[in-house]
Amino acid sequence: MRVPLSWLREYVDLPAGETGRDVQAKLIDAGLEVETVEQLGAGLKGPLVVGQVLTIEELEGFRKPIRFCTVDVGQANGTGEPQEIVCGARNFAVGDKVVVVLPGAVLPGDFAIASRKTYGRTSHGMICSGDELGMGDDGTHGIIVLPPEHEVGTDAIALLELVDEVLDIAVTPDRGYCLSMRGVAREAATAYGLPLRDPALLDVPAPNSYGYLIKVSDPQGCDRFTARTVTGVSPDARSPIWLKRRLQKAGMRPISLAVDITNYVMLELGQPLHAYDRTRVDGPIGVRRAEQGEKFTTLDGVKRTLDAEDLVITDNSGPIGLAGVMGGADTEIADPVTDPETGQVTGTTDIVVEAAHFDALSISRTARRHKLSSEASRRFERGVDPQAAAAAAQRTVDLLVLLAGGTAEAGVTEVMAPAAPHTIAMPANHPDKVAGVDYGRETVVRRLQEVGCDVYGQDELVVTVPSWRPDLREPNDLAEEVIRLEGYANLPSTLPQPPSGRGLTGRQQLHRRVGRALAGAGYVEALNYPFLGQQVFDQLQLPAHDVTRQVVTLVNPISDEEPALRSTLLPGLLGALRRNDSRGSHDLALFETGLVFRAGATAGVAVRLPVDRRPTAEEVATLNAALPAQPRHAAVVLAGAREQAGWWGKGRPADWADSVEAARSLAAEAGAELVVRQGQYGPWHPGRCAELLVTLDGVEQVIGHAGELHPRVVKELGLPARTSAMEIDLDRLAAAGGEALQAPRISTFPVATQDVALIVDQSVPAAAVEAALRKGAGELLESLRLFDVFTGEQVGEGKKSLAYALRFRAADRTLTAEESTAARDAAVALAAERTGAVLRGA
Repeated sequence: MRVPLSWLREYVDLPAGETGRDVQAKLIDAGLEVETVEQLGAGLKGPLVVGQVLTIEELEGFRKPIRFCTVDVGQANGTGEPQEIVCGARNFAVGDKVVVVLPGAVLPGDFAIASRKTYGRTSHGMICSGDELGMGDDGTHGIIVLPPEHEVGTDAIALLELVDEVLDIAVTPDRGYCLSMRGVAREAATAYGLPLRDPALLDVPAPNSYGYLIKVSDPQGCDRFTARTVTGVSPDARSPIWLKRRLQKAGMRPISLAVDITNYVMLELGQPLHAYDRTRVDGPIGVRRAEQGEKFTTLDGVKRTLDAEDLVITDNSGPIGLAGVMGGADTEIADPVTDPETGQVTGTTDIVVEAAHFDALSISRTARRHKLSSEASRRFERGVDPQAAAAAAQRTVDLLVLLAGGTAEAGVTEVMAPAAPHTIAMPANHPDKVAGVDYGRETVVRRLQEVGCDVYGQDELVVTVPSWRPDLREPNDLAEEVIRLEGYANLPSTLPQPPSGRGLTGRQQLHRRVGRALAGAGYVEALNYPFLGQQVFDQLQLPAHDVTRQVVTLVNPISDEEPALRSTLLPGLLGALRRNDSRGSHDLALFETGLVFRAGATAGVAVRLPVDRRPTAEEVATLNAALPAQPRHAAVVLAGAREQAGWWGKGRPADWADSVEAARSLAAEAGAELVVRQGQYGPWHPGRCAELLVTLDGVEQVIGHAGELHPRVVKELGLPARTSAMEIDLDRLAAAGGEALQAPRISTFPVATQDVALIVDQSVPAAAVEAALRKGAGELLESLRLFDVFTGEQVGEGKKSLAYALRFRAADRTLTAEESTAARDAAVALAAERTGAVLRGA
């Protein structure tokens, strides 16, 4: 809402020296979001005067039409002689009154005016348009042509009200009354402690039986409808300068006198209005719900198909307006037309003025359904004062009579549904309890009365809410009014006292350790949106029955291309890798941890929890049962070089082993024993895929996969060649690791190293050999590392040699050679028993 300070002063006697910044500070303290204060006419310097065009000479030989004019500016130029000016505009004629800026003046934007030679003539000044003066669009897109009654030489800066301050207020949905000068003036009067001149306090005639006939078929959708009629309106009457300027300052474009008046009254009182050409309305005006599929054309020229929930204004021919949103083209005020032969002006002469109050929810849904937000709908959906309808209609009639020469008919129609004012019972000390401040009953009552409430009672107050505040529904709303008017800045600053002895949960601690471990290994965290489209599952080559395809689909997604919540982290991470690679970053190692969402066999139905009390444990459990499973996953993706080349030696490209190592590091953080086996799943290369397993409740479970992605997946997703990835279920990994992570015990005694090379069939996984060696070596084994894999004629066809380094250490003594050898032999023996391994060279 744009609020000109000069207009605001009509309703509140602000201190003479008060600037827009001062008013802004006061209104912000009162709880309004005043975003900016615009200085209109900043830097403007005269002379800027009214002139009359005496002659116009058309200059030939130029690419565009140019006119050489002489303009009478009176004594403003110091000589009284006509001013010679070159101008390219064509929307004025000889005898017209125009705005002239003379040499020595400065226009907005630091545009200095001087005499200059142009198009072969010398131009001593400029004939101005609205844009050049910072006035905004007036609909003409040309020179300002003033009414003939203004005298030549008059100061145009004062005439056009070019210097002003405009407050731009971001009105929140609960403060709809501030979408009017009346509402903002009320807040300003309260903030300054000054009286308000309420523009709605008008003498309004009582309803009678000979007004325009109105039939309201849906009193729930329209609980008040006021109609007034003005006849004999002059069709060529123009909006006066003061009216146009107020509309322009408020951000609206002047259109025609009748429309300008309804817009002006809407800005003044907050009540949207509509004016109908009476001669184009067929019979009584009605209000009803539309018929499904019914069509009519709105003022913007669009033919709209109506919904059965739309509230419409009708006559005998059908819909003539979309209630509270936009009028219809068939009954709009006609533009004046001048007969070229007789000079007679024809147009709308009889006007029916509508001031109605519509249901906020209905108007909001209609505006969104038709994607047709208007100034009227914006106000109705935030709440309009129903008591202001009669005053707004009267104000409109008065202006039509005053400015258009019309006559107000005596008939007054007002259709109202019975309604009682809203009352709220509240303890007098309730605001004190909410704010933690002792305001006292007198302060509470005074502040509520300042916002328009009627207050009765002592310890228990009965508060009658004013009609313009539909947002005040319960005691907490009243407490907020008291607190904001007393000043949010005056509330004491107190810190909450959390209970001691609490910290991060085990799940949170693991999440942090995982992030630190991956970052320490050179991975960069990438945070992606938790949405995906189901086509990505085909790109990842997941089978049709795969559980990952069981997604939770959103009813109102942000993007129709990604309507589901993610069931895997890989699509988002691979998308981030692809974007970075396309922008020149080719050596990439990214990770992400976060929730994935798995739909159940049947869709859960969420219960609506109460707001007047704490939900019970059963209600919370029912709500949680309706939610999808949300396990926490971790994933990494790699491409390009894992180790850079340099003077220190050759680099190394990232490969499948790095993704497996990332999984091992996460298992170490969780304190879980991770089993790595060859596997085959979806997006991974069948020969370079490892499945990741843990033992839960005595049963091995697959909790993730790692390895190099399949070439077809790489091609389908536009990824770099040999891209590797890993994804693992952190919740199940944590469950396998136990509650507390055990710190390693470090022995001070020396280590004993034994190397073994075992020959096994090529089909035997190295992980199986490693598991057997670890089991057979017993408690003395400190670490086990595979350092060489060899195939060739020396080991036989279909065989491979696996060389391991075994480190033995005791916590309480130095091991003898016999003890380490015995442990090694036991490990080899168990490996031979389980995997058929043969000691190389034996």
